[in-house]
Amino acid sequence: MARLTVEDVACWVLKSTLPPDGIATGWPPGGSRELERCLRSSYRLELMAAGQPCLLWVSGRTRPGVHAVGELTAAPVGSGGGPVVAVRLTRLAEPVDRAELLADPAARDAEVLRMPAGSNPSWLSAGQYAAVRAHLGPVRRSAART
Repeated sequence: MARLTVEDVACWVLKSTLPPDGIATGWPPGGSRELERCLRSSYRLELMAAGQPCLLWVSGRTRPGVHAVGELTAAPVGSGGGPVVAVRLTRLAEPVDRAELLADPAARDAEVLRMPAGSNPSWLSAGQYAAVRAHLGPVRRSAART
């Protein structure tokens, strides 16, 4: 794929090997948290800005998929451990499982599904993000920006 542009990205995907409880102790389903998430240095960081939608993707063997939705609250900044981005995320009551998205023709070609060990951040196109939102269901959808 050619280099991404702002127009390509409908939603940023921030990956974690830790589930929400491992990221923020006591984070209840439906609860929101303001967090900083680590990123890998790349040109993609220049495309990220406050207000853009994002989601938390938990990778690994236990319940991989979308565990929280929200938005960037600032542009990425450098830190001693590498770049980070501030986000506000709402934990889903039930994650959207990786298997659900792999079975969805509109989502199955998402970078996070094709290349799970790929870049952080990853991204979703408008069609892929719409497919993820459709899997959120009516209660969970209110946490995702439309």
